[in-house]
Amino acid sequence: MAVLRAVLLGALLGCAAAALIPAADVKVEVLQKPFLCHRRTKWGDMMLVHYEGFLQSDGSMFHSTRDVTDSSKHVTRHKHNNGQPMWFTLGIREAIKGWDKGLKDMCVGEKRKLTIPPALAYGKEGKGKIPPESTLIFNIDLLEIRNGPRSHESFQEMDLNDDWKLSKQEVKIYLKKEFEKHGAVVNDTQHDALVEDIFDKEDEDSDGFISAREFTYKHDEL
Repeated sequence: MAVLRAVLLGALLGCAAAALIPAADVKVEVLQKPFLCHRRTKWGDMMLVHYEGFLQSDGSMFHSTRDVTDSSKHVTRHKHNNGQPMWFTLGIREAIKGWDKGLKDMCVGEKRKLTIPPALAYGKEGKGKIPPESTLIFNIDLLEIRNGPRSHESFQEMDLNDDWKLSKQEVKIYLKKEFEKHGAVVNDTQHDALVEDIFDKEDEDSDGFISAREFTYKHDEL
């Protein structure tokens, strides 16, 4: 019995100690800021960004939207997104959690450095070139902010038949227009995958539609 009490006490003390240790958060460093800021990013905004991602462990680059010159071969390689800036919707877990936390209240023309712990990146599993339990560093330039799929204006624009719910086809048409407007090249397969991902996250009752409530409601975990 004494041994059992000791084991239970040890477990309880371990849980208490863990509760006292705060979870690591995103470290945000502002590297460049515009003189004037007419609008700051908020959840639901679409952000056009250039970014570079590095492993903190050895400084190696695993992603970049910019053309990167390989000095050893004197050639320019497109690292990601064909060398074009990337659209990203803030606050709906379209990317890793660390981006949602680290890119709020950002201005066009601002550049930030985010240091993101594993729990807010790819965690114990890792992904592709990113090993498990990796702390990541991103340099992110914000080029443009647009109303995203969380705004009432966007909902009305997407709801083509005014039935107060969005079908997959309506969402696909809207996203395709937005990408084409800004010269982004996205094929039908990529559009379909993006739409499916959006519905996986937003269609809470799994009825095949995103209602006005599902569309505009801000989840606490975001």
